[in-house]
Amino acid sequence: QLQASGGGLVQAGGSLRLSCAASGGTFSLYNMGWFRQAPGRARMFVAAISWKNNTFYADSPKGRFTISRDNAKNTVYLQMNALKPEDTAVYYCAADRTGRNLASGGSYDSWGRGTLVTVSS
Repeated sequence: QLQASGGGLVQAGGSLRLSCAASGGTFSLYNMGWFRQAPGRARMFVAAISWKNNTFYADSPKGRFTISRDNAKNTVYLQMNALKPEDTAVYYCAADRTGRNLASGGSYDSWGRGTLVTVSS
C-alpha cells in the first residue's frame, strides 16, 4: 500500500517535497516511480528510482526534481525545485518489482492515491 503526501499550493519558483510511504512487502526490493496527471491530460512519467538507487527522469523536470528513497523509513521522496505552473498536476507514486520499463506506468504493480500540486504564476 502506498500513501503519497506533501502536495499543496506554491508560487512559481518555489519548492515542495512529496513523500510516498509504503507498507507491506519488502520496500528495499521495489523500484519506485512518480507520475503526474494534469487536468485533461494523460498520466505522465516524472521520475523513478530503482532498488539499486539508479535514478531516471523525464526531460521536463530534469535538473529541477530529485527522487530519493529511505529504505529504513519505507519512503520515497520527490524534491521539486524551481516549480513552474506547468508542473501543476496530481502526483502519484507507484511500486514495481520487475524493472522492465520504469518510465511506463504499465510496468508498475501498485499505485498510491495522488497528491495535488498547484503552482501559481
